[in-house]
Amino acid sequence: MSNLRLADRYAKSLIDLSTERGQLDKVREDMLYIQSLCKASTEFVNILRSPIIKADQKENIILAVTKDKVSALTNAFNTLLVKKGRESDLPTIATAFINQFNALKGIHVVKLTTAVEVSEEMKNSIQQNVQKANNFGTVELETTVDASLIGGFKLSFNNKMVDASVANDLREIKKQFTKNYYVQSLR
Repeated sequence: MSNLRLADRYAKSLIDLSTERGQLDKVREDMLYIQSLCKASTEFVNILRSPIIKADQKENIILAVTKDKVSALTNAFNTLLVKKGRESDLPTIATAFINQFNALKGIHVVKLTTAVEVSEEMKNSIQQNVQKANNFGTVELETTVDASLIGGFKLSFNNKMVDASVANDLREIKKQFTKNYYVQSLR
């Protein structure tokens, strides 16, 4: 179980340090790489969380995996995490860093889920419409495909969700038939 408060504190410290050294954008790229690495490799995350593997071995593994892919500042930060015994929180810290960076820069992440892959033109159109409708400065669009939607889309941002999927419409119709709204009006 990850500790969100701890992750927020480490992420804030890393943001402050990287801002001070003028490497904020580079460290963001590093954290995006670490986040994608953790999402793609459950083995890597399991190694970080393993109580059996010694700290120096974990440090060597992290350095080997991130060699030439992250900055010296990020490598030093990862080494600090291992020395403090917090390497298991690295995935959560990376996510917290990205969230704090987005808040700092006014970037809003919008998640679009569709039944089929959408074109770049459609993505740009959705991004611009969300940006105009909500007066957002910058919008990053993350897209996923979920065939169970049957058609339509789901759009979520800032703890709001718009569900314009065919599957949702079918669920609503099923509720209406289950409650028999129309039988009472016929009598």
